[in-house]
Amino acid sequence: MLIVAALSLLAGCTTKTSKQPQNPRPSFSADSAYQYIEDQMAFGPRVPNSQGHTDCVVYLVQQLRRFGADVTLQKGTMTDYAGRQQPVVNIIGHIRPESVSEAMPAILLAAHYDTRPWCDQEEEYSDRFVNVPGANDGASGVGILLEVARQLSEHPASMPVEIAFFDLEDSGMPDFYTGEQREHTWCLGSQLWAANIVDNKIPTSNYSFGLLLDMVGAPDASFPREYYSSQYASNYQEKIWKHARDLGHGRYFSDQYSYPIIDDHYYVNIAGIPCVDIIHYDLRQSTGFPEWWHTRRDDLRNIDKNTLQAVGEVVMSLLVD
Repeated sequence: MLIVAALSLLAGCTTKTSKQPQNPRPSFSADSAYQYIEDQMAFGPRVPNSQGHTDCVVYLVQQLRRFGADVTLQKGTMTDYAGRQQPVVNIIGHIRPESVSEAMPAILLAAHYDTRPWCDQEEEYSDRFVNVPGANDGASGVGILLEVARQLSEHPASMPVEIAFFDLEDSGMPDFYTGEQREHTWCLGSQLWAANIVDNKIPTSNYSFGLLLDMVGAPDASFPREYYSSQYASNYQEKIWKHARDLGHGRYFSDQYSYPIIDDHYYVNIAGIPCVDIIHYDLRQSTGFPEWWHTRRDDLRNIDKNTLQAVGEVVMSLLVD
């Protein structure tokens, strides 16, 4: 993901305190979500065109099918930062697809499963060419959504759900690249997904809204109101943050506003489907992201079950509302 240069000012400097839950807690197991994260980490970095990436694709397809989803692989090629054609494999799990209509639109739940090929935020230059492990930046969102799929296999939602695991989110132009500067080199999987919506004239009314999870497992996680989410999907953003407060998770879901972030949700929004990004944003860091972001330290130390539980309950509450 990429922060867009200061297009908005940070506002709303007060974070609401967590309330006691007002509603029964939705079913969600942080232990299961954590196991799915460990499973992904066992493949090593899920860098495109690697064995770890291929093994992860097989695993994710198997898991989604095990939980009763109809799975399709959306394949294509996209141009990377150096002008090369890169294969893209998006994994789409359809839950109750036969029910999708304008009267009963689907909720899109998304995360990226690939990991960054370079640790380009490392201080030592030689360390910048190592693959990012991707525990939080990648595996955390996928782990939560796999647990959501498992829960829906036991407690069906009242509406259709589409779970999208996007590819090549994190292969954007590295900081050390000195060649021609190209735009839109991040989020290639969601760009392919969005182009399919537009090019094939798939009715956007088939979707009520989308929710993207990115870096959602850290012990000190803070999820501000991301700018593009506010711009394109403010009503849904407010609904999600209210659910978080009602469930007692307001300490994670801040009322501060972040700068615009080019993440997968941006291209979903551009395609005409309102989409909200739940993403860790750290105002204490110059990059806006946690200190382990795009480094060798993005490992299981950055995963906390309390955070997984909080985010998972918020997601599940949207499906049983």
